[in-house]
Amino acid sequence: MPKIIFLPHEEICPNGAEINADAGTSVLDAALENGIAIEHACEKSCACTTCHVYIREGYDSLGSPSDNEDDYLDKAWGLDPDSRLSCQAIVGSEDLVVEIPRYTINLVSENH
Repeated sequence: MPKIIFLPHEEICPNGAEINADAGTSVLDAALENGIAIEHACEKSCACTTCHVYIREGYDSLGSPSDNEDDYLDKAWGLDPDSRLSCQAIVGSEDLVVEIPRYTINLVSENH
C-alpha cells in the first residue's frame, strides 16, 4: 500500500503526516479520510484550484493531468512543474511526498 507523506503546513497539517492510501484513490480523498482538510470548493469536480498541491516525490507514478486539469492549474496560485489538483491526482503504486501550498484561490471564501 503506497504512503503519502504530507509536508508540514502551518494551518492544515502543522506537523506533517504520513498516511497509507489505496492505489486508485485521489490524493484529496486520502487526505480527507485522514483528517487533513485540504480545501475543495468544487466538491472534487475539477472546476476550481482550491485543492492544488505540489507532488514533490512520486509525480511520475500519477497519471497525466487531463486538459481540463491543466486549464485550471494555469489559474492556481504558485503554479510550478510539480503542481496537481489533488482531486485529480490518483495514487498509483509508488509513495508520494505532497506539499500543500501556503495560499489558495477560493473566490467563495474570499467574498468576491
